[in-house]
Amino acid sequence: MSADLVNLAASTGTLTGNLGAVAYGLAAIGPGVGIGLVFGHSIEAMARQPEAMPIIRTNMFLGFALCEVLALLGLVVPFIFK
Repeated sequence: MSADLVNLAASTGTLTGNLGAVAYGLAAIGPGVGIGLVFGHSIEAMARQPEAMPIIRTNMFLGFALCEVLALLGLVVPFIFK
């Protein structure tokens, strides 16, 4: 019985490493889509109202930064909980 637990613990270590890579891959999907939407809609808004370009650009970079933080959290969290 204890040998089975040791084998399970040994296999869980490699599973956790692979799970971290998969988790980051899945965590990068959301921010990637979000960044695409932020820039796409910002360019669309600038084309419609060129006089509001400074405000739109500021909000665009703010949205980009918030989306990028989610990607960085997805990278760091598997290392923290390893």
